[in-house]
Amino acid sequence: MEPTSFHLNTLWPWLLECRWAEPHWLWLLLLVPALAFLRGARGTGPAVAFSSLHLLRQISKPGRSAMGALSTALPFVTLILMIAAMARPQHVRTRETIDASGIEIFLAIDVSLSMSIEDMTLGNQTVNRLSAAKKVTRDFIQGRRSDRIGLVAFAGRPYVPSPLTLDHDWLLNTLSEQVKIGLVEDGTAIGSAIGAAARRLEGRDTEVKSKIIVLITDGSNNSGNLTPLDAARLAQTFGVRIYTIAVGTEGMHRIPLPDRSGRFLPGMRQEFDIDLMKQIAAMTNGMFFRAQDTRALEEIFKTIDTMEKTEIKRQTRTEVDEMFHVLVAAALATGLLGAALRLTAFREVPA
Repeated sequence: MEPTSFHLNTLWPWLLECRWAEPHWLWLLLLVPALAFLRGARGTGPAVAFSSLHLLRQISKPGRSAMGALSTALPFVTLILMIAAMARPQHVRTRETIDASGIEIFLAIDVSLSMSIEDMTLGNQTVNRLSAAKKVTRDFIQGRRSDRIGLVAFAGRPYVPSPLTLDHDWLLNTLSEQVKIGLVEDGTAIGSAIGAAARRLEGRDTEVKSKIIVLITDGSNNSGNLTPLDAARLAQTFGVRIYTIAVGTEGMHRIPLPDRSGRFLPGMRQEFDIDLMKQIAAMTNGMFFRAQDTRALEEIFKTIDTMEKTEIKRQTRTEVDEMFHVLVAAALATGLLGAALRLTAFREVPA
């Protein structure tokens, strides 16, 4: 059963792409039942009456009923095929290509231990900062299918789970699987993260209209070999615009240990270097945002999405394959077969 199912599943989309160029010819198919009725109707009486059919039985041997039915049906099959051929069946293939938007985006996401603080919500459930950030960036990626997007994650040092890509399905899977707390040593290397993203945007195609870094962090820079302002100057040199987002609430917070034991580190006070993040954004003609809850974070990404729009070129190509010749060939074959049967196995005597 599996091979049959496969062929049917393959054939069905192909049939959906078929159409009739001149479907009015199909009305002629209504004549086929009428002709079949007339063909089977009783004719006029015989011109010569025989008292017995004994002599006629000696003239020829009667054909088998199944073959006789085939001989009768072939002319109608030929007629149906010819009518269908006149209706010009066509197989239509439409292909749409979307050119890249000309916007390239690197999402730089903080995965330091403090991003596990649970002060955000999704629906009615309390979640940590990283889960909220990943949910909102996932929605952002899905809404920008024509942009090349890459990922930089950072804690004590940055790493690049994904280079710039248009394969957003793979990108979303990478976001889920490789942007995690604990994959690198703890810390907050904001400058190194900006530098890693900026260098991958350097020297891109001259047709790129906009190069962007969206930085999401909940702390102040305390790691890395590159200061945030030096990294911002580097990005400015490459023509990269940076949007900075400070995520999380102020005050004392408990941080869950990464071993999932349910234990917490002693309470710590949240530190935000707001002035630094504003400087980074202003230096690169970007913007600074503050997100203390998931809704605010969603609104921030909607704002960025609205600001970074460009014209997308779509090209639609339609290819049409004429199929009438297949039906004409089939009609010719059935017609010749019917004629051959009438001249041989089903020859009428007397003619």
